[in-house]
Amino acid sequence: MDKEYSSIVFGGGCFWCTEAVFRNLRGVISVMPGYAGGLMVNPTYEQVCAGDTGHAEVIKIEYDPTQIRYEDLLIVFFATHDATTVNRQGNDVGSQYRSIILYSNEQQKCEAETFIEKLNEQPGEKSIVTEVKSLDQFYEAEKYHQNYFERNSDQPYCQIMINPKLEKVKAKFHQLLKQNTL
Repeated sequence: MDKEYSSIVFGGGCFWCTEAVFRNLRGVISVMPGYAGGLMVNPTYEQVCAGDTGHAEVIKIEYDPTQIRYEDLLIVFFATHDATTVNRQGNDVGSQYRSIILYSNEQQKCEAETFIEKLNEQPGEKSIVTEVKSLDQFYEAEKYHQNYFERNSDQPYCQIMINPKLEKVKAKFHQLLKQNTL
């Protein structure tokens, strides 16, 4: 009997960071960096970075809902990026770095919107600006972006930006991690 997997697309800044975070979660089958949310067909990294495509850097997560809940993915997503800044994550500025959830069914949409409403009800917190919209098309990123952290963990960007996120995930979400990761 084949298992039924679900998928969701998240954008929360540089896809090298988000890919590295979600790749380590139990129940996540695959994580593919790419582009979505815009209008241009088959965009390249250079075109997306120029800001003319409307696309965001995103990751497509395929997961086993019997091992990890969609809500857990939302919790990790919102804990590992700043969902209160428009078109910016740290030093990465532009619409390609916006916070976005691209859902594939109405249940995902409703759960994401409810989750965001609850976050916005917390006193003293900034409002969430995450865009929630239907996934029209996902375009895989170029090969050199795939598994970037695994292949380049000694690079300065990975050391300065990705390692701290992974440490945060390890400390805060250890119960969601795959065996022997991080």
